[in-house]
Amino acid sequence: MVRRKLFLLLIAALLFAGCAARPEEPDWLAVNDFLYQLQQADSDRIGETAFDLVVVTLAAAGSSPDVIPALRNSPGGPKIILCYMSIGQSETYRWYWDPDWNTNPPDWLDVPDGIWAGDHWVRYWDPAWQQIIYGTPESYLDQILALGFDGVYLDRVDAYWYYQDQGRETAAGEMVDFILAFSAYARERHPGFGVFPQNAEELGILFPEFMDVMTGIGVEDLYYGYPRDHAPSPPEWTAAREAILDQWVAAGKLVLTIDYTARPEQIADAYFRSYSHSYVPYVTDRSLGRLRINPGFEPDKAPSEWDFPAPTP
Repeated sequence: MVRRKLFLLLIAALLFAGCAARPEEPDWLAVNDFLYQLQQADSDRIGETAFDLVVVTLAAAGSSPDVIPALRNSPGGPKIILCYMSIGQSETYRWYWDPDWNTNPPDWLDVPDGIWAGDHWVRYWDPAWQQIIYGTPESYLDQILALGFDGVYLDRVDAYWYYQDQGRETAAGEMVDFILAFSAYARERHPGFGVFPQNAEELGILFPEFMDVMTGIGVEDLYYGYPRDHAPSPPEWTAAREAILDQWVAAGKLVLTIDYTARPEQIADAYFRSYSHSYVPYVTDRSLGRLRINPGFEPDKAPSEWDFPAPTP
């Protein structure tokens, strides 16, 4: 509760000071490389790198309105800064979690996901959950806006799969409606604010208006990491996803790919295949806990200089 009050005071101070003024909309399609780091992100260290785009959590900003603007204009070069947020699951380690929910859960809180400790499925169509995400001064999105992020990176958009499997026929449409309303709210306050769902890329085909509104999309395990790290993803899985993602590219959207492997030949292959489709690749650890720069694919190199694998004779 104390932390929520501090955020309210911070947001009020930012608005009073006129900090809602933003730079012009980023040139999203000029992005050649990006960093995805959710744990132990050090803004000073990230600022020394040449990554064009960075995905970090709200915690990376601390409670200072100066951190994100400084990172945007850091010594390593200008950066676009996205804030990670999960909208299809709740997380017990986030600022909004009330310990009382462990014994007296709200209506929107569902069962643990069974894989990630502290994560629970949420009935994301419930207005009470959506109010945590956006629409009030202390909501997740409003804090992100107040701290100066350029956009958001939305995880667990694919939560609709879980509820669809449970028999909820409206699950996909409800996720799309949630994100579209969320995006409109953000852009009323910050025109040009970026919105990137992670995974569930098929929603852009099922609901064309969804693709129209999104800035781009992030996808995991396209080439390596499914069903386990350091393993090639099934060819049919990759081909089906590429066919959809190519439509996002054709629509002028920025497609970010994240693969999970530490093997040099797989890293090179992932970069090559992603670049061949006009996606922007990053290969890292599943923990997303370190600032990883892959040799031969440093962010200060143009993609034409990357160390792609030699062509097969």
